[in-house]
Amino acid sequence: MKLLEGKVALITGASRGIGKAIALEFAKHGANIAFSDIKADENMALCEKELKALGVEARGYASNAASFEESAQLVDNVVKDFGRIDVLVNNAGITRDNLLMRMSEQDWDLVLNVNLKSVFNLTHACQKVMLKQRSGSIINMSSVVGVSGNAGQANYSASKAGIIGFTKSIAKELGSRNIRCNAIAPGFIITDMTAKLSEEVRKDWEQKIPLRRGGKPEEVAKACVFLASDLSSYVSGQVLHVCGAMNC
Repeated sequence: MKLLEGKVALITGASRGIGKAIALEFAKHGANIAFSDIKADENMALCEKELKALGVEARGYASNAASFEESAQLVDNVVKDFGRIDVLVNNAGITRDNLLMRMSEQDWDLVLNVNLKSVFNLTHACQKVMLKQRSGSIINMSSVVGVSGNAGQANYSASKAGIIGFTKSIAKELGSRNIRCNAIAPGFIITDMTAKLSEEVRKDWEQKIPLRRGGKPEEVAKACVFLASDLSSYVSGQVLHVCGAMNC
């Protein structure tokens, strides 16, 4: 059973990692996929090819999610190419980890702009489309550290905590127009980002997780399918933790 048949989804930061896994899972459920990343490269081309192989329409767009103007133009382009936007997944994100005493203003501003301002940018642009449709599902990628914090990640934690507050506010603001807004809070997920950690650090993380393993991008993607589909038609303003009971 395809849960997203005929829907159009816009996913940011989707050329690889969790974003790509979401795009592929949505495509398997029949959604046509518009996705963006900071630049058009071989990763974007490969992702587009893999999506089209699943029998759906797919197109990658080079766009800086941290730019208000580029985000508005992206949404205009997607509507022009696909006709509508039913699901928005704000997934674009970066890390610049350091202890606060060593953190530069530049690293603070960069993480807040890419992780948090991008959510405002894309939601602001997409709401106009969804308000006209009187329907839509917005999914914002937060993190367990946005709930519990983490030493050495003050900028990242602050950005992900901000996403949660934003999500709850938008759910209340747009709910009367049948537009839902929820957040996903992944835990330790095995991606290119976490692969840069040492084996010792990875094992230490895994020992703290009750399920005793890191999560897979596909497991986050399946949670997104639930929030994007009619299975969650009465779910809004919530934070769904995908963390193996790491933060419960």
